[in-house]
Amino acid sequence: MLNSIFYKSVFKDFAFLVLRVFTGALLIHHGFEKLNDINNFADAFVRPLHLPFPVTLSYIAAGSEIVGSWLLILGLVTRLGATAILGTMSVAIYHAIVTSGFNIYLLELLALYFSSAFSIILLGPGKFSADYLIREIFKSNPDFIISIFNQQKSDKSLSTSNRVLVKPVKRKKSFDFPFSSFLSSPSNYN
Repeated sequence: MLNSIFYKSVFKDFAFLVLRVFTGALLIHHGFEKLNDINNFADAFVRPLHLPFPVTLSYIAAGSEIVGSWLLILGLVTRLGATAILGTMSVAIYHAIVTSGFNIYLLELLALYFSSAFSIILLGPGKFSADYLIREIFKSNPDFIISIFNQQKSDKSLSTSNRVLVKPVKRKKSFDFPFSSFLSSPSNYN
């Protein structure tokens, strides 16, 4: 019985949800802090690395943390958001090593964000994400986008007097809610 509880897919997907939401929620304020005083951030972190356009790169770093965090929280284009965060954390780790050496107190938080983003890139967002819902919609109806464009074309090309009513053929959609297999599985209390 414990095997069936602990190794269900729903717990793995719930763990991905927790990892995504906590990483995004805890990291987003760092981006807003950068935007609060962008010139100070550029002077303290970008100029010591002798990178060109320090204020522009500071805006890019803040934007990647804010937008990437929202993408992680929502689970929308998750791997792209995690890649933006991974890039920013890579530069931050490089800056910390160049300016302070291997100081664990500076590197530990950066390494945690780096490893979280790297894990999300490798493992994906899980079932509790917008990416999963979008993939399931396209899997159940692969001609979804084509039918939208065809509908718009036909609406524009037909005049109101010549419009022919066509009854669309409905397909039975089979979408399984992530908890459905877990809740409907028989339990053994032996």
